[in-house]
Amino acid sequence: MPLTERQLAAFADKHAWRIPFDTSPRHLAGPGDARHVTHGLAAAGWNTVSDPLSAEIDLRSPGLRHSLQFDPQSATGAWWRLRAEPSDDGPGWYAEFGELVPAEVLGALTDALVSAPSQPGDPWQPVASAGWHRESESTALSPDSMCRIELRQLSECRDLPSWHIETSEPRGEFSGPRIWHAYLDEHTPPHLVTSFPTALADPRPLQRGMYERTVHYSAVQEPSPLRPQQVVDAHTSRIRSLRMQARSARRQQTKPATTPANTNPARPAARR
Repeated sequence: MPLTERQLAAFADKHAWRIPFDTSPRHLAGPGDARHVTHGLAAAGWNTVSDPLSAEIDLRSPGLRHSLQFDPQSATGAWWRLRAEPSDDGPGWYAEFGELVPAEVLGALTDALVSAPSQPGDPWQPVASAGWHRESESTALSPDSMCRIELRQLSECRDLPSWHIETSEPRGEFSGPRIWHAYLDEHTPPHLVTSFPTALADPRPLQRGMYERTVHYSAVQEPSPLRPQQVVDAHTSRIRSLRMQARSARRQQTKPATTPANTNPARPAARR
């Protein structure tokens, strides 16, 4: 079922009366509204295949290659699971995200998934530009030392490294208890990999309502210059843009290959 006006109105009803607070850094902003993720996918034509009365949400892409599962009863801490089945376009891949990952950051990755693939950039560049400390060629640490991005080789049997992101309680030289995590396996498309740290390290604050959950007392909250309606309008505008991008991407995928013109037209038959 596509995203309906009723569902968009429900989002507006929740946020139109909430005074927004600029909340930073992003890795401490808290989960926010999961509809930043699910509305974007529904606008791109993904369908819900789960029981509507269940707490679990299971979304499938139009071509059924991709799926996103949201399971708030997960015993592993991975509330979000994103999968791609193997196809002619590439191998299968898997990514997972913890309960407290900011929905807007995960939404940046799912937005990139449903839009036409872009040329991937260097995933470390936006991190470095935001002042994160590069401990090595394969790691970066946020300025408050609470979020760590690592490109990790799991074993000698695996040819490619996978991406691991963790936000943890600070505890001296070592990380304390984990707050949330993200994992993107070695076959995750590069443009999706780049989208996640780019959104995570973005210095712009996320909007959270008064008394809305953050993940740590050190998160900084200040009254936002945005009015509540502007937050709603930004969501609606993003959904409209995703609809158009997804339609454009599908048209490109289904466009038939053009037959090259015959550059040597047949000559008229010789007269006898």
